[in-house]
Amino acid sequence: MLLKILNKGCVKLKDNNPGNFIIKAKGHPNIQATHKSTWEITKEKSVSKRGDCIIGVDSTYSLNELPPWLVLAIKTGKKLFFQLEDGFTIHRGTGFGHKDLLLSDPTEIVVRKSDFISARTLAINCDFAAKDIPSDMRLRLKEPNTILQITISLDEY
Repeated sequence: MLLKILNKGCVKLKDNNPGNFIIKAKGHPNIQATHKSTWEITKEKSVSKRGDCIIGVDSTYSLNELPPWLVLAIKTGKKLFFQLEDGFTIHRGTGFGHKDLLLSDPTEIVVRKSDFISARTLAINCDFAAKDIPSDMRLRLKEPNTILQITISLDEY
């Protein structure tokens, strides 16, 4: 399968790399992915069109289920590398942890371009939002059979 790789143009991350944490989510017909400052995945199986930052539903993990090594990295302000993959396109970006992040929400994971912190926030000062995801990927995220894989890594690609 040919993958279009955006941003840094490097090879696909390996699933079994111990420095990576993988979350999977599904597409949904109501996904808009048009928010200008955040992107979000949720454990909810359905969403309304009002949640314009949502890019995936029925996620395999929430914030309060992150592994201890990742929580420690986030709480010490480490730079995080994100890779979003839908089977056709890979989109990459970065964000940062912060000591004040609560990482406690049982349903949602939000990544923000701003430095706003809430119980839903995974990372701040991210370099992309939902609207910055490639348009072909955003269209596929409206399809329920689309599987979105989000890889969070502490190592650059």
